[in-house]
Amino acid sequence: MTELTLSWAFLGVSLVGAWFTWNAWYPLRRLRVLSVPSFFAGWLTSELAAHHIAWQAVASIAFIATGALSEWPGRVGLVVTLCSWAGLLGHLELARRSGDVIESALVDTFGSGYRERIEPEWASQFASPERRGRLLLPFLLADREVERVDNIPYVEGGGRRQHLDVYMPRGGVTNAPVLLQIHGGGWVIGHKRQQALPLMLHLARRGWVCVAANYRLSPHATFPDHLIDVKQALRWVRENITRYGGDPAFVAITGGSAGGHLSALAALTANLPEFQPGFEEVDTSVQAAVPFYGVYDFTNSQNHAMGAGIVNFVERMLLKKKFADDPKAFEKASPLHQVRPAAAPPFCVVHGTHDTLISVADARAFAARLRETSHAPVVFVELPGAQHAFEVFHSPRTHRVIHGVHRFLGSVYSDHLRKTRKAEVKP
Repeated sequence: MTELTLSWAFLGVSLVGAWFTWNAWYPLRRLRVLSVPSFFAGWLTSELAAHHIAWQAVASIAFIATGALSEWPGRVGLVVTLCSWAGLLGHLELARRSGDVIESALVDTFGSGYRERIEPEWASQFASPERRGRLLLPFLLADREVERVDNIPYVEGGGRRQHLDVYMPRGGVTNAPVLLQIHGGGWVIGHKRQQALPLMLHLARRGWVCVAANYRLSPHATFPDHLIDVKQALRWVRENITRYGGDPAFVAITGGSAGGHLSALAALTANLPEFQPGFEEVDTSVQAAVPFYGVYDFTNSQNHAMGAGIVNFVERMLLKKKFADDPKAFEKASPLHQVRPAAAPPFCVVHGTHDTLISVADARAFAARLRETSHAPVVFVELPGAQHAFEVFHSPRTHRVIHGVHRFLGSVYSDHLRKTRKAEVKP
């Protein structure tokens, strides 16, 4: 291979790397054909910026060592690569700032001394270090200190989608707080073992019991089938989680994307009979909710392009009716329109500024509605530079956000313990 060919090859590789970096900063939001590859490029690059720097550095060293800089295309390629690295370093800085962003949101909601009010037993968990190598191997989603019990049916005689997994400390635990995770996937795909594993492993290793549930999917399922399944999973937790060391009196719920929608809606519609057919008497309330990059409005009240696309999708796949024919049905399915003063538990709403699948504007509107209406604390975390699905694998941003969510849950759980003790001492 001639030096001129190597120079052109180096320039080509440099432009590919720069394209990844560009999409991390400026992902496409409107061109449907190109928006999917733009999303994946920006998502992987923004969360794995250090890995991108590493592969670009290896490629650059190899090209330079073989004479790629002897011709002008190679020298241009080097400049392009250096500019790409500057952009990647900028994203690493945004990821570092995520910890400050979520801490600031927690302080704004709970006050500057909120950490001192967390029960010592649970506050001590915050100092527990992460596993070495997590950031080096971001897709290694297992932990030797966490035990998983697989595929437990949560509906008697139910279908193959109505199963859940339980994650708990391998040494066992008693009376531990519980987290229920609801996966995303646009209500049409997804699986309980594909999402939120960094969060569940983090909490289970530190004394929590985590439950990840599947649910029936569209187009076969029609809303509210999905929500009913989530509430059936809550029913199972209430009735069975003590077998695995969990405390049924404290259940938090979380989920991302479609799971963010379902977890938020489940938290806001506790004990409503229409969403609990055949088990109306079961308590399906939750004590905290942490939706990630969720869909909160099926009516597009914010009037933006992404919202219009969601309405069309919901018409075809979820509700299977037109918004114009039954707007009330779309409002019932929208967390934004189900906020009621006494119904909402404490919320921590997490969304990224660079989300190209669900607008951060909807999350802002939902958090604002909660703050105006709810009697419970509301934390809103708007993460600079974060894409959709940013926390499904290990990354610098994921770890910082998970630690912040842990502090939110620790604060809410501590309040729960104090109220429980106070109620027990009353005559």
